[in-house]
Amino acid sequence: MSIRHGLLALLDQGPRYGYQLRTEFEARTGATWPLNVGQVYTTLARLERDGLVVPAGEDEEGHQFYEATEAGRAELRTWFDTPVPRTNPPRDELAIKLAMAVTVPGVDVPAVVQGQRRHSIKALQDYTRLKARALAGESRPGGPGQPGADLAWLLVLEQLIFQTEAEVRWLDHCETRLAQHAEAEQARAAEKSAAGAGDGPAAAPARFGRRRSKA
Repeated sequence: MSIRHGLLALLDQGPRYGYQLRTEFEARTGATWPLNVGQVYTTLARLERDGLVVPAGEDEEGHQFYEATEAGRAELRTWFDTPVPRTNPPRDELAIKLAMAVTVPGVDVPAVVQGQRRHSIKALQDYTRLKARALAGESRPGGPGQPGADLAWLLVLEQLIFQTEAEVRWLDHCETRLAQHAEAEQARAAEKSAAGAGDGPAAAPARFGRRRSKA
């Protein structure tokens, strides 16, 4: 998630101060990715350092406003025009957890998968209910906002739904893969055991035969 470009998109529409930016960012995304004011001001400081925003005065209550510079608007247009790269995908905690689980002795990996699957299905049901409410015209989290904010919230919800559906399908695949791996391991162990058992009896008659020939 690019907080940097999200704030630039808001400032492109006019000067705002930190708390306004936080409120509008959360309103447009349905508070899916909550921000704290500290994150906002840290990002604003970096944007100012990079010449993408500048202070734009204060109001009577002492709120410091910021506005986008021409360089900031150009940066924003580039962001909109450039596809999000998949060459360096973000770290996925669930994928990392399962990758570690299958390599750590004593972890009940199927139980980890099943627990996550239950959680993901519940989240999917929650997202689907929110989508139904959004389509029925109910207000999104944060209440009424800028024109198009309801559509923005609906798009975010649908992305979460598609992402969670894909996660559930992947977890189903993981269960199948784990079962196949367990069967293959059992088959290899059985073959190794059978081979070991076969070596012993085969060698014994040969030894007895040599002894009889000497007699």
